[in-house]
Amino acid sequence: MSPDDHRLAFRPAQGEIPTSPGVYRFSDKHGRVLYIGKAKNLRARLANYFQPMHSLMPRTRTMLSLAAKLDWTVVATDTESLVLEHTWITEFKPPFNVQFKDDKTYPYLAVTLREEAPRLIITRNERIRGARYFGPYPKVWALRETTSLLQQAFPIRTCNDADYKRAVQSGRPCLAGQIGRCSGPCSQKLTIEEHRERVNELVAFLNGGDRSHLRRLQRAMRDAAAEQRYEEAARLRDQAQAVEHVMERNAVVLGLDVNLDVFGLRADELAAAAHQFIIRGGRIRGERSWIVDVELDDSPGTLLEQVIQSAYEGDREPPPEVLVPSLPENAPELEEALSAKRPRQGRVRVRVPERGDKAQLMERAVLNAGEHLIRHKLKRAADLTARTDALAELQQALGMEEAPLRIECIDVSHLQGTGVVASLVVFEDGLPAKGAYRKYRIEETRDDTDSIHQVVSRRAAQLNASRESGEQPSGVYRDRPQLLIVDGGEPQVRAAERALSEAGIDDVALCGIAKRLEEIWLPGDPFPVILPRTSEALFLVQRIRDEAHRFAITFQRQRRSTAIASRLSEIPGLGPKRVQGLLKHFGSVTRLRAASLEELAAAPGLGAKLAEQVAAHLREPAAGARSQSPNDSAAAKLEESVEPERGGEESE
Repeated sequence: MSPDDHRLAFRPAQGEIPTSPGVYRFSDKHGRVLYIGKAKNLRARLANYFQPMHSLMPRTRTMLSLAAKLDWTVVATDTESLVLEHTWITEFKPPFNVQFKDDKTYPYLAVTLREEAPRLIITRNERIRGARYFGPYPKVWALRETTSLLQQAFPIRTCNDADYKRAVQSGRPCLAGQIGRCSGPCSQKLTIEEHRERVNELVAFLNGGDRSHLRRLQRAMRDAAAEQRYEEAARLRDQAQAVEHVMERNAVVLGLDVNLDVFGLRADELAAAAHQFIIRGGRIRGERSWIVDVELDDSPGTLLEQVIQSAYEGDREPPPEVLVPSLPENAPELEEALSAKRPRQGRVRVRVPERGDKAQLMERAVLNAGEHLIRHKLKRAADLTARTDALAELQQALGMEEAPLRIECIDVSHLQGTGVVASLVVFEDGLPAKGAYRKYRIEETRDDTDSIHQVVSRRAAQLNASRESGEQPSGVYRDRPQLLIVDGGEPQVRAAERALSEAGIDDVALCGIAKRLEEIWLPGDPFPVILPRTSEALFLVQRIRDEAHRFAITFQRQRRSTAIASRLSEIPGLGPKRVQGLLKHFGSVTRLRAASLEELAAAPGLGAKLAEQVAAHLREPAAGARSQSPNDSAAAKLEESVEPERGGEESE
């Protein structure tokens, strides 16, 4: 049965599907839910799944080939469909849906208000009945220091339930109470009511940085000192300092009456990371991070929609304002769904900050999300088992006789067709071998495919030279790769194949990786190899391609900067220090070229006369563009940089 015939078995009649908003479910023959989606118009949305198979995304084709049943539920509003979709995704966990999950459990500060004598604890359990939670916090060691300061500033019970009950029944303080470490009712120093007042002060302080407790401590300290009760004054001084230290650690980032959450998002072709700042009383009270594998049709708005709903699952109550880097498509419905979780406190607003402190906080959230995504990728790349699986999977997918222990990748970079350069990066055993990286100058080329042909020809010539001389490989650059990857699709692969064939090399496997769709193209194959989006092999190939792209862009920027510096040094009176100062002042070659005469004259070390000379010189074509001998061109074309990459100095 063909895939299209398979869909006919469960495709409903066109008039059977309503045009109302609703939620739909695809299930397999065993009843397992494969995918859950929502729609403002069910008929229009579901019609997209029954187009010709070749026009659908790879993941959608896979899901439909497994599906055997389609159901839907009609709802009254778009908001209801949003809530119902998330509820069902959480319940059924369908394999073809994006699900943001915490990559770890976070510690919280909790005050156990339900107990007779509440206490402050550090916990990862979010289901303690009657507890008031603060956080989550990213670092448990920092939380322990904060807890120690809080219990010094607000002396409340610290002993466990068993010790507390034993002390109450016997009438003797627990060990912690005897040595002055616990100030609960079991210490016989205060009543349950007095202890409850202290707990309420602690909760008020954690809610919004209430300074009234600090003022009372300072006033009591001065009174005790005036009455010469110096030991009590010293104890009160220590408590006041502990309160001040806690307030310093929770620096104010917004107004004291501001309560909001900030969500930053950073994604690439295979994965996404989200980061949340929890702002209460103008202070950062907690933060969380999520990682998710993404698919081709997962837009940033869809990912934000999922992560925001995940952040407020269960009893978590949203604040009155939620900041996002871009508005989701269903922002009004999302606001209604969040507002329903706090009916007495008013409506929740979802918006994008454009300027001021909130915009800066959003930049920090996006930056943290990016750092989290990088750490996730590095952790995955450092996994020996994952690297081994990736190489074995790549060998099988490309039909290679042996695993590609040495992989080389070539990428071409240019600026609107000028300044064409290329990079070659090397991965051995799934890790970068930066000493073998190489940079290529391409002085004359027709297009990207011609550039690829030139670089592969030069690399092939070097490999043949090593073989013909009979030398053993004497360096990482001379080693022979098992696999060569070029950045591009079918045209680039054909160009690279032609270059290898002309050099008589047939023992190096070749493939190309096309951007966005992440398809693997093989020589002579009209159809690409589609690797699963979650496969380790695709992650490895993408990482190698991205590293080649980074290295090529870095080299191109270096050349542009060097070229403009060389041209500026030709101006009389403009020495090396002034050239470097000029480039540093404007920050980039593009800004320098676009600068007006007045902006040039305002640069340090430049006057009006020298600024006129710089502007005139920059408007002239480069000497190399005016004239170039064939011999110079040939020499430049054959020149190849042999500088190894210096770790940490190359950046995109």
